[in-house]
Amino acid sequence: MTASIRTYERKPRIDRYIDRLPAWQQGICRELRDVIHGADPEIRERIERTMQPYFVLEGNVCALLAAEDHVDLFLSDGAIVPDPDGIIPSAHGNKTAHAISLQHGDTVNVKALTTLLRQIVANSRAGGWRKLKTRQGT
Repeated sequence: MTASIRTYERKPRIDRYIDRLPAWQQGICRELRDVIHGADPEIRERIERTMQPYFVLEGNVCALLAAEDHVDLFLSDGAIVPDPDGIIPSAHGNKTAHAISLQHGDTVNVKALTTLLRQIVANSRAGGWRKLKTRQGT
């Protein structure tokens, strides 16, 4: 089970976004939302691009996007965080963001995702991926 017992400020527009989805996508989105907020209590929600749920803390952490047959969780710094559990698939050349796609019946690797999100938050607090990559000389 996820961090669903934790409380956090839920934005009504994100509730409406999730509520319009098929039941299986609602379940995934609610679980991801709980995991995201469970990774750091300072993460906040907002809507960008008219309707897309974003989760931010000193910059974008991640975003949700439900498609016809899956839910994507876009990780803002996914390309520079360690992924020892291999939950991020290939990014097709994207150097900064990666997505985790979940289909009907998939389970969320809560422990691995929480670790990734905490690293993205740490990177954000350290100035974001652009600043970190410049420091690394890459």
